[in-house]
Amino acid sequence: MKISLIEPLNVKAEVLEKLSAPLKEKGHTFISYDTLWKDTEELKDRVRDSEIVMLANHPFPAEAVEAAADLKMLDVAFTGIDHIAADACRDRDITICNAAGYSTETVAELILGMAVAGLRNMVKADERTRTGGTAAGLGGREIHGRTVGIIGLGAIGLQAAKLFLAFGAKVIAYNRSEKEEARALGIEYRTLDEVLAESDIISLNLPNNKLTKGMISKEKIALMKNDAVFINCARGPIVDNKALADALNNDELGFACIDVYDMEPPIPEDYPLLSAKNTILTPHQAFISEEAMERRAKIVFDNITAWLDGSPVNVCR
Repeated sequence: MKISLIEPLNVKAEVLEKLSAPLKEKGHTFISYDTLWKDTEELKDRVRDSEIVMLANHPFPAEAVEAAADLKMLDVAFTGIDHIAADACRDRDITICNAAGYSTETVAELILGMAVAGLRNMVKADERTRTGGTAAGLGGREIHGRTVGIIGLGAIGLQAAKLFLAFGAKVIAYNRSEKEEARALGIEYRTLDEVLAESDIISLNLPNNKLTKGMISKEKIALMKNDAVFINCARGPIVDNKALADALNNDELGFACIDVYDMEPPIPEDYPLLSAKNTILTPHQAFISEEAMERRAKIVFDNITAWLDGSPVNVCR
């Protein structure tokens, strides 16, 4: 079979060579690209004649599915698949597998780091230091003793909760289902509105789908404490980001730490959050670490091996 890795996996060349070697030894053709495609036409060229396509978090539209006439498996080196034309794959009976779990620790650690940075005025402190200032008025607040609200208690949300608990926080959560593991840790379940209203720190950890898109609306943002820290390392479209920027600029919300937007970076200059005060903005990097990149690379190659053996794993469709 022809297997095409159409975008970089951000691992060293020797790691990629080691992982792809067993497939080559079995007679499969493996092609990889170390740059992102420039346009849809180049993307279509990369997938033609491919029976298995590997990609990460960049959009894979219906046009690409149509161009890959021989495509049988789409191997996604990412947790979410909302950037994939899933309906087009379903119509062709193309199997979609993902890399669930590879970034759990990495994302959770950034969430915690963002909380510390927001509460302790790290951005202002850096600027003050570089301009000859002092620490006057920059002491900030501790995580210890504060209430942390986790919206979405999947693997990442639960790992983030464990880190906050280790810092001495009280953790409450909103999730469609309840887990005994969470209750055993002392996590208390609440309604969405209760989590928003009661929390000093709010971490959003939901997938983007028909049920969650726009969930954190202007009305929901208004429920948050005016000194709360809001963290989004999940998906941008879940939040009304214009309303979020307005709340920050009007001192109706304390701080926001945002890693995801309504589009993939680079962000347009007129995007509201870019000019909002009291923010830390990162370019969709929560899932990226050396360890996470190696974990996901192993997972997606294992996905191919399992599919070829007739026992597919991590199947999303």
